[in-house]
Parts: sequence; C-alpha cells; structure tokens
Amino acid sequence: MRFRAKIVDLACVNHFSRIINTIARLAKTCILRLTVFKLYFILSDKVANGGASMWCELSQGNFFDEFQMEGVAAEHNEIYLELVPENLSRALKTAQNAKAVKIKLTNKHCPCLRVAVELPSLSSSNRIVTHDIPVGVIPRRMWNDFREPSVPDFDVSIYLPALKTMKSVVERMKNLSNFIVIEANLSGEMNLKIETDLVSVTTHFKDLGNPPWASEDGCQSSAQGRDLESMAEACIDIKKLQQLLAGQQVNPTKALCNIVRKRIVHFILLHEEVSLQYFIPAIA
Repeated sequence: MRFRAKIVDLACVNHFSRIINTIARLAKTCILRLTVFKLYFILSDKVANGGASMWCELSQGNFFDEFQMEGVAAEHNEIYLELVPENLSRALKTAQNAKAVKIKLTNKHCPCLRVAVELPSLSSSNRIVTHDIPVGVIPRRMWNDFREPSVPDFDVSIYLPALKTMKSVVERMKNLSNFIVIEANLSGEMNLKIETDLVSVTTHFKDLGNPPWASEDGCQSSAQGRDLESMAEACIDIKKLQQLLAGQQVNPTKALCNIVRKRIVHFILLHEEVSLQYFIPAIA
C-alpha cells in the first residue's frame, strides 16, 4: 500500500486547503478514500442515529502535479484512511505561500500522512516544514460501510439562495430555536421557519428555480403530476445547518437542496472539480 502526491501550483494548494477547512468544520473525524483518479472525504454518521453524513469528491488531476498510489490489492486498488481533518487543515495553513506541498503515506511508528511544505527562503537552500498526521488504515472488510449514500426519492429539489444570505438568516434564527423547518415547492419558493411557544419567524425566498432532474428514460419525472405550489418540509437541527453554511469555503457555483418530506434534507454544493453532498436527517 503506497501513496504519494505533490502540488506545485499555489492556487491549487490554497484551493485544496479551503476544501479541507470546510470538511474540518463539518466532521471531527472522516474517512479519506484514495483511488487512482479521485479523492473522497466521507463522514457516515448513521443517519438513522440522527447524525449528518457527508460525501465530498474531488478529481486529483485538478489539484496534484504528481499522484501515485498502490492500493491494498491489484483488484482493489484503493486506500481507506481514517483521519482528523482539522490536523490536515492545520498542516496546510503553513502552506499559504509554499513552493510545493508533498503528501505521503508513511509508517514509522504508526501509519501517518506526512505533509511536507516547501517554503521559499532567502538563502539557496529551501526550508521544509513537515507535519505527521496519524491515520488509521480501514481494513478491506469494512469498506462497504463507506459507500456513497444513495439519494432517496425527493419530493422537491430547489436551488439555494446565496449562501451568505442564508447563513446570516440561520445565524439569527439559531438564537431563538434549536430546530429549523425548511420547506420548498416546485415553483422556486423556499421558506426557512422557526416556531417556538413565544415566537414564530419565517423567511421567504422566491424565484430560486428548480433543477431539471431527468429520470433514467430521459423524461423529467420529478414534476409530472405534482402540485407545483405544494410545499415539502422537513424539520432539522439548526446547528447542523449552520455548521454547513459557516464552514463554507468551497464557494460553489451551484448549490441546491433536495427535501424528502419529514425524512431528510440533502444539500449538494458543486464547484468545477469538487462536489460536496451533506445529508441532515429530519427530526420527528
């Protein structure tokens, strides 16, 4: 099992660093899955237990100048590592004006991801700062626990308003309640609501647009035979939503949410070469 990679382009270093920051805000520990073409960061708190789950994938070719890996076996050419993303985020903070960043899987006393940051220096020799981040190697028999979460049949899919706007609304509401109701319809309308014994507050968003999801046979199934005005709603933990919005450094070009009535809210943030999915289960 071997892995080594190198990023030389500073813009790529900083972009990668922002993605790791976002992940560190969403997960205390996560699984890093390495394949030949992609990296995945996976958080699979069992949604049934009320935990949120996350699936973030990026194409390595868009970030790394060199990327070599040998998986567990020829027919299973993948590596699954458990790590604390905050540690990786901290290591990358030293790389803001790096000449290069090298990442390598090592096993001196225990398995580690070694992050070596080559910094510019005034003398002819380069300064290299090294961070060893302990990782756990996930055995092959447990890989199935970290499959891509299936997207349940949703009642409504809608584009999100500007995330900054949404974040400031949610931050104000968080002081009033632990729960927030998200509701949306197929006419591009979405409401964020909180209701307590003392107060009820609703923020309305209009003209957001609904993604044109096509079904397998190419015809759009989602809106057929549906009442476009009828709202699908789910009540979720406001802290989990705030975490997603506050940690947002991916700057998505597209952000949308799918609501399964009273079951789950599924967020998808897309940015060129990165996609982040976040699932928040509804509270009964």
